Amino acid sequence: MKLGDAIAEIMKREGIEILCAYPVNHLIEHAAATDIRPVIVRQERIGLHMADAISRVTSGQTIGAFCMQHGPGAENAIGGVAQCYGESVPVLVLPMGYARRLAHIDPNFNSSYSMRSVAKSTEPINIAAEVCNIFRRAFTKLRNGRGGPVVVEIPADMWGEEVPEPLDYIPVMATRYGPDPVHVKDAAAALIAAKRPVLYAGQGIHYARAWPQLKALAELLAIPVVTSLGGKSSFPETHPLSLGAGGVAMPRQVPHFLAAADVILGVGCSFTESSFAVAIPKGATIIHSTVDPAHLNKDVRANIGLIGDAGLTLDALLAEIGKTVTAPRDATNVAAEIAAINAGWMEKWLPKLTSGDTPISPYRVIWELLHTVDVANTIITHDAGSPRDQLSPFWKSTAPLSYIGWGKTTQLGYGLGLAMGAKLAKPDKLCINVWGDAAIGFTGMDFETAVRERIPILSILMNNFSMAIELKIMQVSTEKYRSTDISGDYAAMARAFGGYGERVTDPNDIKAAILRGIEQTQKGVPALLEFITCKETEVSRPGT
Repeated sequence: MKLGDAIAEIMKREGIEILCAYPVNHLIEHAAATDIRPVIVRQERIGLHMADAISRVTSGQTIGAFCMQHGPGAENAIGGVAQCYGESVPVLVLPMGYARRLAHIDPNFNSSYSMRSVAKSTEPINIAAEVCNIFRRAFTKLRNGRGGPVVVEIPADMWGEEVPEPLDYIPVMATRYGPDPVHVKDAAAALIAAKRPVLYAGQGIHYARAWPQLKALAELLAIPVVTSLGGKSSFPETHPLSLGAGGVAMPRQVPHFLAAADVILGVGCSFTESSFAVAIPKGATIIHSTVDPAHLNKDVRANIGLIGDAGLTLDALLAEIGKTVTAPRDATNVAAEIAAINAGWMEKWLPKLTSGDTPISPYRVIWELLHTVDVANTIITHDAGSPRDQLSPFWKSTAPLSYIGWGKTTQLGYGLGLAMGAKLAKPDKLCINVWGDAAIGFTGMDFETAVRERIPILSILMNNFSMAIELKIMQVSTEKYRSTDISGDYAAMARAFGGYGERVTDPNDIKAAILRGIEQTQKGVPALLEFITCKETEVSRPGT
């Protein structure tokens, strides 16, 4: 058996059905021969973003995979690998490499070496007979512990090598580990005694599929729940105990309850300090549940540490708390406090959300979108900057894995590939990316990939012909040189690619345009709706 056939067979046994790719990597042909569908992108970073989404929306049960050529292909891909690493997403990265005799000669790009700082592990295949051992190690890292990209580099002179038959490869197991029972008791006691506890849920809830346990704990102790951007949709945001998601922008109730908290249980989260994450206030007792011990006390000092799978941790806490608290606590007062603060916050923002002004308010677009789509059967993601900060506070997720949030690192254009990958993994869902005119400049050409590869997503584009978020910090360069100006007719671009494109300038036409876009996706046609919006810079920050 040739090496390429062996790799494709291993991938098939591990449940991979789609290989996102950019030529030339000979694995594309070997994968196609085994009925693994290659999806060819226009640039490498998009392929990684698509693979990223496949892993995310399946909770890592299906591993996204991407392959590319050696040299420039691998060089272009490193940003996408870094994005997966920052967001802790398990993705199999399969770059070609230079021939073994050239692999370590300057200036040749060596993926095994160069991607090591942004990958969970990297390893080249230098001996064909070792392929099963190499992929056993790779998939074990992908399926266990904290997620992250795993790189297996295939030197260009390896494709003709033979692998012994029969192929000695059995799919790896996914196993879990749980917290120290002593610390579970300490955490349970602290939560039971707390006067104003808060639950902070991260994306580890999604990978553990621990949504029922999170809801059960919140309802048992009447604890309000805030999520990270990555954890958004892990708790239904229409629930009376939901505070929403924290980030650069957030509902007013998030900072209110965090500031008053005496105990904060972070579960399935890293508590990573970031410009794009909610700040965890000092003074509260911090209980930190994380699958990665390296994250304990990393950025936030923990009083109690619970190392292990979020589901096992919540199961243990529920069992321990259940020994004392045998019936759900009355959540009336907490729910009323949340509702009152939310009402005041929404009173301020409703004029923007329902604005009839032109150019259109981006908040009006989001409001109409939220009230037009079937939210529970939609997977939506934002892009970096204004789309993230405008969408995340107001979008009410109701079902797990229906929102792909991110913010550890914020590469422009990330949302398009995420929506495409989500649609590949969940073809029955309406998959939406919300982006701006800066983001489309980075990855817009890959809308053609959506058309060519028959991936009918709905792209919502806010076009204000400006880098609006930079206006306040680039005043001189804007006034003298128009440095923040950008432009384009992106609806026309979508039509030129063979998709559906529509430009909307009247706020009264928003809903009808959304319905037309959805209708096109149902016909199998990717749709791009371009809304001409105002240069909105206000977002819902703490104190607003």
